[in-house]
Amino acid sequence: MLKGKSALVTGSTSGIGLAIARALAAQGANVTINGFGDKADIEKERGGIEKEFGVKAVYSAADMTKPAEIAEMVHTAEKTFGSVDVLVNNAGVQFVAPIEEFPIEKWDQIIAINLSAAFHAVRAAVPGMKSRKWGRIINTASAHSLVASPFKVAYVSAKHGLAGLTKTVALEVATFGITCNCISPGYVWTPLVEKQIPDTAKARGMTEEQVKRDVLLAAQPTKEFVTVDEVADLALYLCSDAAKAITGANLSIDGGWTAE
Repeated sequence: MLKGKSALVTGSTSGIGLAIARALAAQGANVTINGFGDKADIEKERGGIEKEFGVKAVYSAADMTKPAEIAEMVHTAEKTFGSVDVLVNNAGVQFVAPIEEFPIEKWDQIIAINLSAAFHAVRAAVPGMKSRKWGRIINTASAHSLVASPFKVAYVSAKHGLAGLTKTVALEVATFGITCNCISPGYVWTPLVEKQIPDTAKARGMTEEQVKRDVLLAAQPTKEFVTVDEVADLALYLCSDAAKAITGANLSIDGGWTAE
């Protein structure tokens, strides 16, 4: 489906982003992965993509808080593969605290990585997509792009903003064969979710098991975590020709959370 095309996925050294990168590669796309982590682990994933799917995969260490590095990552991917046809803005961080205790530097970091980074990447990638009259932009939002939870003021604000960014870009590129959508997962079992459980437990005065049962899965009527592969399959569908009329949409994959 994507043979001969190139995809760039931010925040893709683990979790949702890695699952999406692998799904795109499985359909023939060359991929640029990005994120942080152990160098050996990242190289293992990069090499594994090439070996398993017969495509080329490169790694960018671009810092998602630095606009110039984000733009350079996009331009490098274009030089390496000839294009960036699929852009997935997936990088995200989280911090949990009451607003009066929320560190200003954490607010700035979360807004930069979860929202502004997507703006900078889209801004850099859109000219090439327009010239080729084809592109797929997918932003990983969250159920928190639609509803709020306490103690997550920066994350909820950033994800609401990402939904607005998605709609605006979709309108601007609608006549160029480019779609722009966001996927809003509920709680997916990823390192990001796992790491926020202790802080949530502390903020709410609960045990970690209580947080899983009474906070996280309480929000999802299915009482099950969403899987990274389910999110990746939705992203893959949005890249298909069958989804060319879907643009500006915020697609929930949250076990029914936002239906309540």
